This record gives sequence, C-alpha cells and structure tokens, in this order.
Amino acid sequence: MAVSKRVGLLVTCLVDLIRPSVGFAAVGLLEHAGCTVEVPPQTCCGQPAFNSGDRATARKLAEQVISAFEPFDYVVVPSGSCAGQVRVHYPELFQGDPNWQPRADAVAAKTYELTQFLVDVLGVSGVEARVPGAATYHDSCSSLRELGVRLQPRKLLATVESLSVTELADSDVCCGFGGTFCVKYPEISDRMVGKKAAAVTATGAGLLLSADLGCLLNIAGKLLRDGAAVQVRHIAEVLAGDLDAPPIGMPAAAPAPTPTAEAKR
Repeated sequence: MAVSKRVGLLVTCLVDLIRPSVGFAAVGLLEHAGCTVEVPPQTCCGQPAFNSGDRATARKLAEQVISAFEPFDYVVVPSGSCAGQVRVHYPELFQGDPNWQPRADAVAAKTYELTQFLVDVLGVSGVEARVPGAATYHDSCSSLRELGVRLQPRKLLATVESLSVTELADSDVCCGFGGTFCVKYPEISDRMVGKKAAAVTATGAGLLLSADLGCLLNIAGKLLRDGAAVQVRHIAEVLAGDLDAPPIGMPAAAPAPTPTAEAKR
C-alpha cells in the first residue's frame, strides 16, 4: 500500500522573514523525495512565549498551528527548535485539556525536523547536490536533545558531491543563542558563541552548516565580527544545491568568502 506523503511545511518565523531561501530549498528536497508539499497560512509556533513563561500566549499561537496543520499527513520543519516545540512541548502545554490535548498529541506525533523526516520517514539515503568545499556542522540543542537528530544530517551531507565534512569540536555544545537567553544574558552568550566561533575556525572549513537558523545567525554574527573567512548556511540550502542566496549574515552585494579555506594546523 502506498504511503501518503501530503506534507505541511511549517516555515518558521525566521525563515519566512529573514531566510526564505531555506523554505524554498526544503520544498525542493521534499518534492524531489515524492512529497506533495503545501504551506498553509500560519503564525509563530509560540516558542518565544513558551520559553518566557507566557503560557497563555503560547497556547493561543499553538492552537492556530494545530488547526492549520491537522489536515496533513506530516508536518515538516526546517528547524529543530520549532519542531521540538511542536513535538515535545505542545503535549505538555495542553496536558489535561480534554479538547486540545488529543489534537496537540496528534499533530506532535507527525511533526519532524527536515533531515529527520527525509532519512527516518522517507528513507532518503542521499542527495544529488554538488557543493565543492570543506564544511563543518553544528548540532543545535533542540535538534539533538529534544529530537535525537544527529546522524541524519551527517548521512545526507556525506553524499553531497565534492563536499568534505570535518567534525566540529564540541559540536553538541550550545552556541549561546537560546532565543531570549542571548538578550537576557548577553555577556554569557557572547562568551559561548566566541568559543563556538573559535571551534569553527579551528577546523579550517570554509562553510558552517546547521539546521537551526537562530544558531546560524548567532554564530555568523560572531564570525563576521572576528573577520573569519567562513560562509554560514542552512543545511537545506546545501542539500538542495541552492547557493544563490548570499551567506547568512552578509548583504547580497557583499563578496562571499570562498568555502574552501585552507585548513589551519
């Protein structure tokens, strides 16, 4: 029996407002894998409100997301943090509510981070992209700890033609973004992202990848301030072979550094 693959793409606020190329790349990857992809009208998943303790606002936003994505077979998110909010925290948010908890549980159960869905659900074993250069990968806290996503992005990156991937030291350590954490504790956040940026440059890779745009914006800002010749991109863009958008953190008119920087020994 054929498996239905009607996918609702939860674009996320950051992708929609700052990096729409990630959304287009995600759609391309999903369609190439045989999915029918739709992007229903949607709003914030409620994660910032939830993390700040504003459960009332978080519930209102979550109710809109649940209602929008109930008709789909799967919900796919190009962000571990937003996927984690839906999959892990929506059931918690509506616990004990006889009307909303069953709906929250049902949507949570069919929600996946992009690479997790491609590998674990669709069985995708490789991509057809070609991206010459050297890359390293940062595991976001939410992808790794809430969703258990670690091997899936690396499995797909290993099949990108002409791309070599060097493991990042302490790749599982937080970059210091943490949503509102970087605003509430800027000094601590800056020290954390400083260590992360140093680890990135130590690999000698000219390309930093991750599946969470918040992390990428944070690290890209630090790398730029440090003058590091490292491109920062969402993994979906590389897996789709779509590098038309400028590296994250750089204006369209700015010349991009090469992703094949010589390794520093």
